[in-house]
Amino acid sequence: MGRREIFAGNWKMFKTYREAEDLVKGILSGLGDIGSREVVIFPPAVYARDMAKLCMNTQVKVGIQNMYHEKEGAFTGELSPSMVRDCGCAYILIGHSERRHVFGEKDGDVNKKVKAALENGLSPVLCIGELLDDREKGRTREIVKKQLEGGLDRIAAGDLDKIIIAYEPVWAIGTGKVATPEIAEETHLFIREIIGTLYDGKVSQNMPILYGGSVKPDNISGLHVKENIDGALVGGACLKADSFLDIIHVK
Repeated sequence: MGRREIFAGNWKMFKTYREAEDLVKGILSGLGDIGSREVVIFPPAVYARDMAKLCMNTQVKVGIQNMYHEKEGAFTGELSPSMVRDCGCAYILIGHSERRHVFGEKDGDVNKKVKAALENGLSPVLCIGELLDDREKGRTREIVKKQLEGGLDRIAAGDLDKIIIAYEPVWAIGTGKVATPEIAEETHLFIREIIGTLYDGKVSQNMPILYGGSVKPDNISGLHVKENIDGALVGGACLKADSFLDIIHVK
Protein backbone atom coordinates (compact mmCIF):
# COMPACT_ATOMS: atom_id res chain seq x y z
CA MET A 1 0.00 0.00 0.00
CA GLY A 2 1.34 3.41 -0.98
CA ARG A 3 1.57 6.54 1.10
CA ARG A 4 -1.47 8.66 1.87
CA GLU A 5 -2.26 11.13 -0.91
CA ILE A 6 -3.53 14.42 0.51
CA PHE A 7 -4.79 17.62 -1.09
CA ALA A 8 -5.21 20.44 1.40
CA GLY A 9 -6.53 23.97 0.86
CA ASN A 10 -5.40 26.81 3.12
CA TRP A 11 -7.91 29.65 2.77
CA LYS A 12 -5.80 32.04 4.88
CA MET A 13 -7.70 35.29 5.65
CA PHE A 14 -10.18 35.14 2.78
CA LYS A 15 -13.94 34.68 2.33
CA THR A 16 -17.06 36.00 3.99
CA TYR A 17 -19.36 33.45 5.57
CA ARG A 18 -21.60 33.21 2.51
CA GLU A 19 -18.61 32.86 0.21
CA ALA A 20 -17.17 30.15 2.45
CA GLU A 21 -20.42 28.23 2.37
CA ASP A 22 -20.66 28.51 -1.42
CA LEU A 23 -17.07 27.34 -1.82
CA VAL A 24 -17.60 24.23 0.30
CA LYS A 25 -20.82 23.37 -1.50
CA GLY A 26 -19.03 23.77 -4.83
CA ILE A 27 -16.21 21.47 -3.75
CA LEU A 28 -18.61 18.84 -2.45
CA SER A 29 -20.80 18.92 -5.54
CA GLY A 30 -17.84 18.43 -7.88
CA LEU A 31 -15.79 16.00 -5.81
CA GLY A 32 -17.08 12.76 -7.27
CA ASP A 33 -15.02 9.60 -6.84
CA ILE A 34 -11.55 10.41 -5.53
CA GLY A 35 -10.74 6.90 -4.34
CA SER A 36 -8.39 6.90 -1.37
CA ARG A 37 -7.29 10.52 -1.84
CA GLU A 38 -7.80 12.74 1.20
CA VAL A 39 -9.05 16.32 1.01
CA VAL A 40 -8.66 18.79 3.88
CA ILE A 41 -9.76 22.43 3.91
CA PHE A 42 -8.52 25.06 6.34
CA PRO A 43 -11.09 27.90 6.49
CA PRO A 44 -10.80 30.86 8.86
CA ALA A 45 -11.48 29.63 12.40
CA VAL A 46 -14.73 31.60 12.77
CA TYR A 47 -16.27 29.44 10.03
CA ALA A 48 -14.71 26.11 10.94
CA ARG A 49 -17.63 24.62 12.90
CA ASP A 50 -20.19 25.39 10.21
CA MET A 51 -17.91 24.16 7.41
CA ALA A 52 -17.26 20.96 9.38
CA LYS A 53 -21.03 20.42 9.61
CA LEU A 54 -21.38 20.90 5.86
CA CYS A 55 -18.61 18.35 5.29
CA MET A 56 -19.91 15.78 7.77
CA ASN A 57 -20.10 12.27 6.26
CA THR A 58 -18.19 13.38 3.15
CA GLN A 59 -14.61 12.82 2.01
CA VAL A 60 -13.72 16.43 2.81
CA LYS A 61 -12.22 17.04 6.25
CA VAL A 62 -11.83 20.40 7.96
CA GLY A 63 -8.89 21.82 9.87
CA ILE A 64 -7.89 25.09 11.52
CA GLN A 65 -4.99 27.29 10.44
CA ASN A 66 -3.37 27.91 13.82
CA MET A 67 -3.70 27.29 17.57
CA TYR A 68 -1.85 27.93 20.81
CA HIS A 69 -0.18 25.10 22.70
CA GLU A 70 -1.71 25.75 26.13
CA LYS A 71 -4.85 24.00 27.37
CA GLU A 72 -6.52 27.27 28.41
CA GLY A 73 -5.69 30.62 29.95
CA ALA A 74 -5.37 34.36 29.47
CA PHE A 75 -4.19 34.23 25.85
CA THR A 76 -6.35 36.77 24.08
CA GLY A 77 -7.14 35.92 20.49
CA GLU A 78 -5.79 32.36 20.63
CA LEU A 79 -7.43 28.94 20.24
CA SER A 80 -6.67 25.88 22.33
CA PRO A 81 -6.35 22.33 20.97
CA SER A 82 -9.64 21.35 22.64
CA MET A 83 -11.37 24.27 20.91
CA VAL A 84 -10.10 22.99 17.57
CA ARG A 85 -11.51 19.54 18.33
CA ASP A 86 -14.75 21.07 19.60
CA CYS A 87 -15.27 22.69 16.19
CA GLY A 88 -15.35 19.24 14.60
CA CYS A 89 -11.83 19.62 13.22
CA ALA A 90 -9.14 16.95 13.26
CA TYR A 91 -6.32 18.77 11.46
CA ILE A 92 -4.21 21.76 12.40
CA LEU A 93 -1.71 23.73 10.31
CA ILE A 94 1.47 24.34 12.30
CA GLY A 95 4.49 26.43 11.39
CA HIS A 96 3.12 27.89 8.18
CA SER A 97 5.62 30.34 6.70
CA GLU A 98 3.32 33.27 7.47
CA ARG A 99 3.19 32.25 11.12
CA ARG A 100 6.98 32.06 11.15
CA HIS A 101 7.85 35.16 9.13
CA VAL A 102 4.91 37.51 9.77
CA PHE A 103 4.13 36.56 13.38
CA GLY A 104 7.60 35.54 14.51
CA GLU A 105 7.06 31.91 15.50
CA LYS A 106 10.27 30.03 16.24
CA ASP A 107 11.04 26.33 15.91
CA GLY A 108 10.45 25.93 19.67
CA ASP A 109 6.96 27.43 19.35
CA VAL A 110 6.21 25.12 16.44
CA ASN A 111 7.40 22.09 18.42
CA LYS A 112 5.15 22.95 21.38
CA LYS A 113 2.17 23.15 19.04
CA VAL A 114 3.00 19.80 17.39
CA LYS A 115 3.18 18.15 20.83
CA ALA A 116 -0.08 19.79 21.96
CA ALA A 117 -1.81 18.69 18.77
CA LEU A 118 -0.74 15.07 19.22
CA GLU A 119 -1.68 15.07 22.90
CA ASN A 120 -5.17 16.21 21.94
CA GLY A 121 -5.81 13.77 19.11
CA LEU A 122 -5.22 16.24 16.28
CA SER A 123 -3.23 15.62 13.09
CA PRO A 124 -0.59 18.34 12.62
CA VAL A 125 0.39 19.53 9.16
CA LEU A 126 3.94 20.67 9.90
CA CYS A 127 5.10 23.31 7.42
CA ILE A 128 8.76 23.91 6.63
CA GLY A 129 10.56 25.88 3.93
CA GLU A 130 13.24 28.41 3.09
CA LEU A 131 13.20 32.09 2.15
CA LEU A 132 14.44 33.34 -1.24
CA ASP A 133 17.63 34.62 0.39
CA ASP A 134 18.26 31.16 1.85
CA ARG A 135 17.69 29.54 -1.55
CA GLU A 136 20.05 31.96 -3.31
CA LYS A 137 22.76 31.40 -0.69
CA GLY A 138 22.48 27.61 -1.01
CA ARG A 139 21.06 27.20 2.49
CA THR A 140 17.90 25.28 1.57
CA ARG A 141 19.02 22.00 3.14
CA GLU A 142 20.35 23.71 6.25
CA ILE A 143 17.06 25.58 6.86
CA VAL A 144 14.82 22.61 6.05
CA LYS A 145 16.85 20.32 8.34
CA LYS A 146 16.80 22.84 11.19
CA GLN A 147 13.03 23.42 10.93
CA LEU A 148 12.25 19.72 10.62
CA GLU A 149 14.45 18.68 13.53
CA GLY A 150 13.08 21.56 15.61
CA GLY A 151 9.46 20.76 14.83
CA LEU A 152 9.88 17.05 15.56
CA ASP A 153 12.06 17.43 18.66
CA ARG A 154 11.17 14.72 21.20
CA ILE A 155 8.27 13.45 19.10
CA ALA A 156 7.99 9.67 19.44
CA ALA A 157 8.20 7.50 16.34
CA GLY A 158 4.78 6.09 17.21
CA ASP A 159 3.23 9.52 16.70
CA LEU A 160 4.70 10.07 13.24
CA ASP A 161 1.77 8.36 11.52
CA LYS A 162 -0.45 11.26 12.66
CA ILE A 163 1.85 13.94 11.20
CA ILE A 164 1.87 15.34 7.66
CA ILE A 165 4.85 17.37 6.42
CA ALA A 166 4.34 20.24 3.99
CA TYR A 167 7.37 21.64 2.18
CA GLU A 168 6.63 25.23 1.15
CA PRO A 169 9.52 27.25 -0.27
CA VAL A 170 8.59 30.73 0.93
CA TRP A 171 9.85 32.31 -2.28
CA ALA A 172 7.13 30.41 -4.17
CA ILE A 173 4.17 31.31 -1.95
CA GLY A 174 1.81 33.84 -3.50
CA THR A 175 4.52 34.99 -5.91
CA GLY A 176 3.41 33.04 -8.95
CA LYS A 177 6.79 31.28 -8.86
CA VAL A 178 6.82 27.57 -8.27
CA ALA A 179 9.69 25.26 -7.53
CA THR A 180 10.21 23.07 -10.56
CA PRO A 181 9.09 19.48 -10.04
CA GLU A 182 12.78 18.54 -9.95
CA ILE A 183 13.59 21.11 -7.22
CA ALA A 184 10.56 20.03 -5.19
CA GLU A 185 11.34 16.32 -5.60
CA GLU A 186 14.96 16.82 -4.58
CA THR A 187 13.94 18.63 -1.38
CA HIS A 188 11.18 16.12 -0.59
CA LEU A 189 13.69 13.29 -0.92
CA PHE A 190 16.06 15.17 1.40
CA ILE A 191 13.24 15.59 3.94
CA ARG A 192 12.56 11.86 3.75
CA GLU A 193 16.26 11.16 4.34
CA ILE A 194 16.26 13.40 7.44
CA ILE A 195 13.22 11.59 8.84
CA GLY A 196 14.95 8.29 8.14
CA THR A 197 17.97 9.48 10.13
CA LEU A 198 15.86 10.81 13.01
CA TYR A 199 13.67 7.69 13.14
CA ASP A 200 14.00 4.85 10.63
CA GLY A 201 13.46 3.99 7.00
CA LYS A 202 9.94 2.62 7.46
CA VAL A 203 8.73 5.78 9.19
CA SER A 204 10.39 7.84 6.48
CA GLN A 205 8.78 5.92 3.63
CA ASN A 206 5.32 6.13 5.22
CA MET A 207 5.44 9.89 5.88
CA PRO A 208 3.19 11.95 3.57
CA ILE A 209 5.07 15.03 2.31
CA LEU A 210 3.03 17.68 0.51
CA TYR A 211 4.30 20.47 -1.71
CA GLY A 212 3.03 24.01 -1.17
CA GLY A 213 3.84 27.16 -3.08
CA SER A 214 1.77 28.59 -5.96
CA VAL A 215 0.25 25.19 -6.76
CA LYS A 216 -2.24 25.56 -9.62
CA PRO A 217 -4.14 23.30 -12.02
CA ASP A 218 -1.53 23.96 -14.72
CA ASN A 219 1.48 22.83 -12.65
CA ILE A 220 0.10 20.11 -10.39
CA SER A 221 0.61 17.32 -12.95
CA GLY A 222 4.38 17.78 -13.06
CA LEU A 223 4.58 17.77 -9.28
CA HIS A 224 2.15 14.88 -8.82
CA VAL A 225 4.17 12.38 -10.84
CA LYS A 226 7.23 12.74 -8.63
CA GLU A 227 7.80 9.78 -6.35
CA ASN A 228 8.29 11.71 -3.12
CA ILE A 229 5.51 14.29 -3.55
CA ASP A 230 2.32 12.97 -1.93
CA GLY A 231 -0.09 15.81 -2.65
CA ALA A 232 -0.30 19.54 -2.19
CA LEU A 233 -0.96 22.30 0.30
CA VAL A 234 -2.78 24.76 -1.94
CA GLY A 235 -3.17 28.50 -1.32
CA GLY A 236 -4.83 30.87 -3.79
CA ALA A 237 -6.01 28.13 -6.15
CA CYS A 238 -8.13 26.55 -3.40
CA LEU A 239 -10.31 29.66 -3.13
CA LYS A 240 -12.28 28.69 -6.24
CA ALA A 241 -14.02 25.33 -6.32
CA ASP A 242 -13.19 24.61 -9.97
CA SER A 243 -9.45 25.17 -9.65
CA PHE A 244 -9.20 23.25 -6.35
CA LEU A 245 -11.16 20.36 -7.87
CA ASP A 246 -8.85 20.31 -10.89
CA ILE A 247 -5.91 19.93 -8.51
CA ILE A 248 -7.62 17.21 -6.45
CA HIS A 249 -8.49 15.25 -9.61
CA VAL A 250 -4.99 15.39 -11.10
CA LYS A 251 -4.17 12.28 -13.11
